[in-house]
Amino acid sequence: MTFTIHRGTNISHWLSQSRVRGAARQSYFQQSDVQLLAGIGLDHLRIPIDEEQMWDTAGNPEADAFVLLNNALDWCAEAGLKAIVDLHILRSHYFLDDNPPLYTDPAEAERFANLWRSLSDHLKDRPVEMVAYELLNEAVANDPADWNRVARVAFDAVREREPERTIVLGSNHFCFTETFDQLDVPDDDHLILTFHFYEPMLVTHYRALWCPGLWPSYTGPIHYPGDQVRVERLGHLDAELLEDLKRENMPFDRGVIRAKYQKPLAVRERTGCPLYCGEFGAYHAAPQPLREAWFRDMVAVFDEYNIAWANWDYKGNFGLYTHDLQPDQGVIDILFPAAKT
Repeated sequence: MTFTIHRGTNISHWLSQSRVRGAARQSYFQQSDVQLLAGIGLDHLRIPIDEEQMWDTAGNPEADAFVLLNNALDWCAEAGLKAIVDLHILRSHYFLDDNPPLYTDPAEAERFANLWRSLSDHLKDRPVEMVAYELLNEAVANDPADWNRVARVAFDAVREREPERTIVLGSNHFCFTETFDQLDVPDDDHLILTFHFYEPMLVTHYRALWCPGLWPSYTGPIHYPGDQVRVERLGHLDAELLEDLKRENMPFDRGVIRAKYQKPLAVRERTGCPLYCGEFGAYHAAPQPLREAWFRDMVAVFDEYNIAWANWDYKGNFGLYTHDLQPDQGVIDILFPAAKT
């Protein structure tokens, strides 16, 4: 029995990156959402969860949160969807931290392993062909050797209890493709290797206010494919902003995407582990024709190299749907060509 996936989406800002609790959290994601997603033609969900939602500071499980997670996995099973449970943010590790204590404090590495022991206690009876575990979202160790060391602690904790559970493992530094050659890959028959892809940032994060240095300072046009910004026309801009734009700007097209996947592909060739792009997406503020052109190129390269994927995200600022479930039909048609909404 193997855990095999192709097309999916992320259930973001529910059990992760959200302060919502109680009835509002419960209503945010329900069985009707799973049925909607199953209907557009995907085969799995990636479900991010955060330590602070799932466990208290003493490491005790938060019962309400585990009820929601188990409900979601039950709904997936009923709909024939597989699921990846992704441990997204720890108290000792956030992907925007400069020096997360996860890598410097041995006690935090052991706590990380204990979280996976706890998750295994709750989920071990789930069929291995239906549920997989992703050890950590977007590791950001200053030294890739530290991520390799800590990842192995958690990996071994799962393997002690579940020898056949599929584990999803990503490389250091935001799961960038460029760092794949730094990842120590365990010799294991039930392993999927994951990367994330949000390039070029001028397109995928156009006017995203959490990206300092560009937005909202720059409000001009962008382009895809090709040079995202026509820098030669921007001599009137502040010199620092102009340098930021030049640094981010580069010719980008399907061929560049293909080239950037070569390190993960080489690791797949060497290890035999399947590849998975667990996150990719484009912010809704980007012009729709550019977004659709980028998604079309992404899917074409995934198909060319037989790479499974899950877009970021189901509903929200990058979503297949808005918060009130209005479809981004152009993107849905590209990602799920058989979709009917």
